[in-house]
Amino acid sequence: MTNTVPLKSPKRIYIQEVVTRDGFQAESTFIPTEEKIALINRLSRAGYAKIEVSSFTSPKAIPMLADAEAVMKGIYREPGVEYTVLIPNLKGAERALTVGVDEFNLVMSVSETHNQANLKMGREDSFQGLVSVIELAHANKTAVNISLSTSFGCPMSGITSLAEFMSWVDRFANLGVRGITICDTTGMANPAQVQAICEATQAKYPKLQWTLHFHNTRGMGLANALAAVNSGIDRFDSSLGGLGGCPYAPGATGNICTEELVHMFDLMGFDTNMQIDALLECSKDLQTLIGRVLPSQLLMAGKVDRLYEAPCQS
Repeated sequence: MTNTVPLKSPKRIYIQEVVTRDGFQAESTFIPTEEKIALINRLSRAGYAKIEVSSFTSPKAIPMLADAEAVMKGIYREPGVEYTVLIPNLKGAERALTVGVDEFNLVMSVSETHNQANLKMGREDSFQGLVSVIELAHANKTAVNISLSTSFGCPMSGITSLAEFMSWVDRFANLGVRGITICDTTGMANPAQVQAICEATQAKYPKLQWTLHFHNTRGMGLANALAAVNSGIDRFDSSLGGLGGCPYAPGATGNICTEELVHMFDLMGFDTNMQIDALLECSKDLQTLIGRVLPSQLLMAGKVDRLYEAPCQS
């Protein structure tokens, strides 16, 4: 009898798109509702685990996402894809429940200075407000994810210590949230720091759903993603074409670019479940939609299997 060793399955990586919220919220020209719906429907067929559709914040605060309900009602919900939305407060949560979102994504900053600048309140006030939203979500059997901004550092107060970060992780973990997103909001993380945080969080809370949210502000986005996946992380936020950016990191690009992230992981043998050619087509069309070139290097250069004719020899 011959003994055979079963082949090891490639590690599954879950890609979560944020372009229609994180990317669109800072655009200067309103993107028509039907265009948002059409893009989300195309992305839903590309293999994502989750899509952040919109934000249920005040239309006065973010007019570009004033059509959150209409978009949620208009999209086709692909089986197997989760549709999450950003929830800033209890009023936003109540609005979101009327359209049956799959998840509440709640945001606050680990940095007091950044929280004051971004949310116009202190961290304790933010936390207490989010407690009420979490209670409402639990009562309605809606999953909750907490996105902790400036988890690695804040451009106004410096590098975030691991102890400070973990103190907020502890508080939210004790409230029974499903997942926590570790956000490098202004692109200050480095791979060694990423490894330390990923190992600490997973060791203490192995049952929480961990997501990493990197920006490419200083060109370390993909290096940080690789450090995270090598530390056991399997979920990543990313933005189609690299669209977006934080107002507190002038000149910054947005989240790591979805097609670049997928391209890298696919080449390394991971299972992303993503259709890279469909992503590139969506990214190309997104440039037309917003009227400018996106920072996606892959969109400009093409995949590594793209071949060219040899130059003519004279």
